[in-house]
Amino acid sequence: MTAKVAIVGRPNVGKSTLFNRLVGKRLAIVDDTPGVTRDRREGAAMLGDLEFTAVDTAGLEDSDVESMTGRMRLQTEAAVFEADAVLFVIDGRAGITPLDSHFANWLRKQKTPVILVANKCEGGAGKSGVGEAYALGLGDPLPVSAEHGEGMYDLAVALIEHIGGRTGGALGDDGDELDLVEVDIDLDPENETPLIDDPAKPIQLAIVGRPNAGKSTLVNALIGSDRLLTGPEPGLTRDAIAIQWEYDGRKVKLVDTAGMRRKSRVEQKLEKLSVADSLRTIRLAQVVVLVLDGALGFDKQDLTIADHVLNEGRALVIAINKWDAVDDRALALKDIEDRLERSLPQARGVPVVTLSALTGRHLDRLLPAVMQQYKRWNTRISTSQLNRWLSEMTQRNAPPLAGGRSVNIRYATQVKARPPTVALFAPRAEYIPESYLRYLINGLREHFDLQGVPVRMHLRKGKNPFVKDD
Repeated sequence: MTAKVAIVGRPNVGKSTLFNRLVGKRLAIVDDTPGVTRDRREGAAMLGDLEFTAVDTAGLEDSDVESMTGRMRLQTEAAVFEADAVLFVIDGRAGITPLDSHFANWLRKQKTPVILVANKCEGGAGKSGVGEAYALGLGDPLPVSAEHGEGMYDLAVALIEHIGGRTGGALGDDGDELDLVEVDIDLDPENETPLIDDPAKPIQLAIVGRPNAGKSTLVNALIGSDRLLTGPEPGLTRDAIAIQWEYDGRKVKLVDTAGMRRKSRVEQKLEKLSVADSLRTIRLAQVVVLVLDGALGFDKQDLTIADHVLNEGRALVIAINKWDAVDDRALALKDIEDRLERSLPQARGVPVVTLSALTGRHLDRLLPAVMQQYKRWNTRISTSQLNRWLSEMTQRNAPPLAGGRSVNIRYATQVKARPPTVALFAPRAEYIPESYLRYLINGLREHFDLQGVPVRMHLRKGKNPFVKDD
């Protein structure tokens, strides 16, 4: 097991900046606004030869447990209990505040060892704050600058005392990071079915949707733990939070994302950063679950998100949450399906799962639909099968004449997977209209069971690349 190091402290002392420094990537959103981080976020960190899991947390505030900040504090406290060491971060330039003293007293009572870190001490700044920090009773404060990378050697030395013998990257080489998954496949007549899916690697599953659709509640219900902050307030999630999980023997990396509103309504810088993080998560995911609020139906923004997912070439599943609160369920479901059919024809056949994340009703239907779409998304079609299908399609409905001459499609082959991408070779490819390509794509989906999966089809001029010249 890899050692866990929790980064805690009051809001706006630079915890997320330190987290990004330790993991070597800008994973956590950083802004001058206090309270940016709300959920725990983990990443594979390294200081010299020391490897561990860094845990970014929400700012500690003394609030009622029923309030949002109180629920955020409970998440931070859970991170402390699970950690092997704690980095208690203060602002060296601001000095010690009553809130620092309050939580220092709490940390001294815990069993987890604490390292006191005075941040923002670049260029000799923060000397007075470092002197004041001795009064917290947590040992010698370490002056660092997370933004400029100063003091990291001393931090590594301090950590070695507590976790030096417990190294290893349980999160994998990329930690919280998602891997780019689109795969180019070379045309190779000797090997038409190269292995694309690696069962040892986790399926990367993103949960997206509008604010307050119940995305975090859904993730908590799936993993059976209150891992993510939830509540009635819209927009609770800001960072994309990745969680390692396992379903039916297959590793899954669940990624909860910030709610995405219409672009015209997004004005604040912080929300723009959150939405950008969500869009990046979609781009790097493999399967995306779009969560809808059943009581609100299928909104224009939901269509925009679904369209973006398919344009990025990701497999899509639609989950209608809060289904137990819908009165006329048959009418609501028909309305959603009709809206999909009219406004998003490329999503025809996308699985639609009705459920309640809060009660767990029909939750068991979601992951089978995800696995089905993942399998379709990984489909490899042999060249012989494709060309038999192409022959049937062109005999049934030949390409339109161009200048009184026929346009022949001579050959088809799959050139990419994830999503399935087919190249058509035709000497006069430029004369084949988009409407005929749509006819072929729809036929491909139906014939090879690729319903609801983005399918791409490219036209190429030339002859059959597998026929040798005499």
